[in-house]
Amino acid sequence: MQDPRLQQAQVYTDFSGLNALKTQARTDKQAALEQVAKQFESLFLSEMLKSMRKAGEVFAEGNYLNSNESQMYRDMFDSQISLSMAGGTGTGLAEALVRQLSQQIPGLDEDGEKLAGHKGAITDYDRSMPAISRELPERMAEVADVAAKVKAEPVQKPGKLPEVFESPEHFVEQLMPFAEQIGKETGIDPRLMIAQAALETGWGKHMIKGDGSQPSFNLFGIKADSRWSGDAVSITTTEFRGGVAMKERADFRAYPDYEASFRDYVDFLQNNPRYRDVLSSADQPEVFAEKLQEAGYATDPEYGAKIRRIMNRDSLMTLSMGSGRVKE
Repeated sequence: MQDPRLQQAQVYTDFSGLNALKTQARTDKQAALEQVAKQFESLFLSEMLKSMRKAGEVFAEGNYLNSNESQMYRDMFDSQISLSMAGGTGTGLAEALVRQLSQQIPGLDEDGEKLAGHKGAITDYDRSMPAISRELPERMAEVADVAAKVKAEPVQKPGKLPEVFESPEHFVEQLMPFAEQIGKETGIDPRLMIAQAALETGWGKHMIKGDGSQPSFNLFGIKADSRWSGDAVSITTTEFRGGVAMKERADFRAYPDYEASFRDYVDFLQNNPRYRDVLSSADQPEVFAEKLQEAGYATDPEYGAKIRRIMNRDSLMTLSMGSGRVKE
């Protein structure tokens, strides 16, 4: 049964039938071809009628019935009658087009009939499930055994990290695994994060601590402003105001461990619009450090240059990065 929307294509003022033709062309190319051929024949007849009307215009000169309005209605009549003629017996042009173009449609023979085995729609494909392999139950049992063994093995938890580090080597050795993991997740170079943390904490020897030596595990000197709802410690810090170093009292964020400090550092950059351009250079650590300074991460005018020097010139950093670690 013909889609009722295709019948709308027989009324020249209604274009919704053309959308139905496009849809039908995806599922039934032969039927769509026949409809399109009739549409083309109607255009041909319309042009023929226009030529005939044009030839008769000389006899309409001076006729009071010949006006712009009457010509408009005449053109509308001609357009509709051309569609009606093509939709009926027609002139044979549509049939000729179908015979010629049917040979170019994949899956149809010379007569426009569907070839056996041609798959024009998803319903033409075999949807039955393949036979289950006899080895499948054995493989499933093996997977279950492996999963049970892995679950039974105790998880090796890393030892508690120190609150203050003994040396730069110790600092890099203990914190690099966290930096590498965060680097895999975000694309930020682990060397840059370690270098920045070393600059902020003096290689872990001057960690931020609160009253009573309360550890903060804050590696990146992030302050506890109004956006922070977690724990905080208050210390006296050095800030540069107008290029002059000044002592100020400030609150800094406190974390349960070093991994939380790394992750909050990334969240801090990602959630602050002014660091959006910084993160776009995550794979270029030296550019990242420079843009970090330009974005106002710290008041020290040499902040970016100091991070770059630690990354590129410090032999301890280079040795620790090359001590057998696999880079990805």
